Amino acid sequence: MLIARAPVRISFFGGGTDLPAYYLQHGGAVLSTTINRYVYVMLSVNEGKGLQITSSDYQTFYRHTRGRPLLWDGDLSLPRAVLAHFGIEDGLTMFLASETPPGTGLGSSSAATAALVKAISTACGERLTRREVAELACYIEIEKMEKPIGKQDQFAAAYGGFNWITFDREGTTVEPLNIPAESLARLRQNLVLAFTGTAHDSARILARQSSASRAGKDEVISALHAAHELAVEARALLTRGQIREFGMMLDEAWQHERRFAPGVTNDRIEAWYALAREHGALGGKIAGAGGGGFLMLYCDDDATPAVEAALTAHGLRCLEYEFEPDGVRVLLNAGLRLQAQRTSIGGN
Repeated sequence: MLIARAPVRISFFGGGTDLPAYYLQHGGAVLSTTINRYVYVMLSVNEGKGLQITSSDYQTFYRHTRGRPLLWDGDLSLPRAVLAHFGIEDGLTMFLASETPPGTGLGSSSAATAALVKAISTACGERLTRREVAELACYIEIEKMEKPIGKQDQFAAAYGGFNWITFDREGTTVEPLNIPAESLARLRQNLVLAFTGTAHDSARILARQSSASRAGKDEVISALHAAHELAVEARALLTRGQIREFGMMLDEAWQHERRFAPGVTNDRIEAWYALAREHGALGGKIAGAGGGGFLMLYCDDDATPAVEAALTAHGLRCLEYEFEPDGVRVLLNAGLRLQAQRTSIGGN
């Protein structure tokens, strides 16, 4: 058996600037951290021929018979695409599970990709670096599967911790941030993640945003420029330990993100955000592409209990979590070995 995991992430500033339609022209940057909620991949030998993939989150499974083409369409297309990349067609049972619901803005899909790449490459005897895991995860999702997404989630899951991640034509750079321990403790104490109870269709929202960026729509480009500038300012605040100012800036970032594409926000999200502000939240935003998922809120000192109580009374559920400094990793490898049938990490 082999077990790997990758953490999900919170994206504070710069989300949206990691889409190729924007960063290839203007450059992008994201400030994010991983948290101690994970996506797990468990591999075991299947003594019979073929593959079987089971997902607890989607409550479904896929079975593949040796000799048939391994396609990545329909249910469980992501693990099928990773397996196809490595040329693994039989002799394997895979189980997938996540500690957060899919489609909730914490990057669980790309965390799953990173965990899959780590698990299968390790089983094939390859020792990929964190960068190689992230790059291959991006290649599979963006190039191979043609998902209209950016690169921040794959790199966050692979590297772990608080990072300043930049994107341009030359590639992606990850810079770990040195933040005082007392600042991290204060940020965690005052930062609430409240689940709205609904998932979102991030691919559709991001596709609209990418289309608007490629078309050069002034409102969207202006909002993305502002998001990029705020990310730079927020990084300086965080590294200087100005946590209250950092939290307050989330409100300004949210005003810009609402302009990225239709569907980012809705009446219920706006009502919950207003409710949190009334009870002591200084700033916040919907996690990820928007439309649902987790509402992230920075509260004034000692206001966290009041904000959580108000949101809970309106049906939201607050997540217990801590910041996670580590990225994708293998937890257990009991000697499982697979034979990869492809010749290069970045190729088809």
